[in-house]
Amino acid sequence: TARVQRVARATSPQGEPLRYAWSASGGRIEGDGANTNWDLTGTQPGVYTAQVEVSRGRERDCMAFTSISVRVTECPAPICPNISIYCPGAITLGQPINFSAKLSGGDTSITPVYNWKISAGTITSGQGTPSIMVDTTGLAGQSVTATLEMGGYSNLNCTATCSSQIPVRVVNRKFDEYGNISRDDEKARLDNFAIQLQQEPDSQGYIIVYAGRRTRPGDAQKRLDRARDYLTSLRGIDARRLVTLEGGTREDLTVELWIVPTGAAPPPVGP
Repeated sequence: TARVQRVARATSPQGEPLRYAWSASGGRIEGDGANTNWDLTGTQPGVYTAQVEVSRGRERDCMAFTSISVRVTECPAPICPNISIYCPGAITLGQPINFSAKLSGGDTSITPVYNWKISAGTITSGQGTPSIMVDTTGLAGQSVTATLEMGGYSNLNCTATCSSQIPVRVVNRKFDEYGNISRDDEKARLDNFAIQLQQEPDSQGYIIVYAGRRTRPGDAQKRLDRARDYLTSLRGIDARRLVTLEGGTREDLTVELWIVPTGAAPPPVGP
């Protein structure tokens, strides 16, 4: 505070009323009598002295005299608080993400002002608060960096950043498609399929067979069984990684080979 309360206590042996005369080397005296305030607002750092003379109001009748000194120091320079930003680690593609901040330390008398900026996406709520929600639509495979600039701390640059990686959109893909080809040609196609599955150990392989209009009943299932047996017995593919499906009927017999990474939707099935 810039004000000092001063109280003088004196008594007259004869019980006469006393007069208090205050003075100071700096600042301003507020009030009179035994109780006054010493306002040091605006004074420069240094030592200042206030004094009081107590008398019965007659000239050269000082009964008591005392003084007091105070030191006015510079206000401490404001410092930035410690800023911790939480970035989510596990992010679901297409879902909003939350960035939140926690402050510690700094000047507790300052009311902080939160100003968020992001490198991508849109802040949908929370601007001006410790927590924001960010829409990540269309940001698959990108990094989103949140920067928090704290206002209220004079001209200090009180900032912190944090980044989250948006996962890549995982999709299935058709690896190969063929018709009623020879057995040797089919083995060559399946060999390539097996090599791709070995290069993507977390992916599943889908084999979909569509019967032709002139295909004999049961031929589609035989094709599925033959392809699966070849891949597991001769190419060493774990049977748990293979899914075989009959897709219905098309004009001609058709075999589709699909690669489905973890998290991707199964391939479409239909004539």
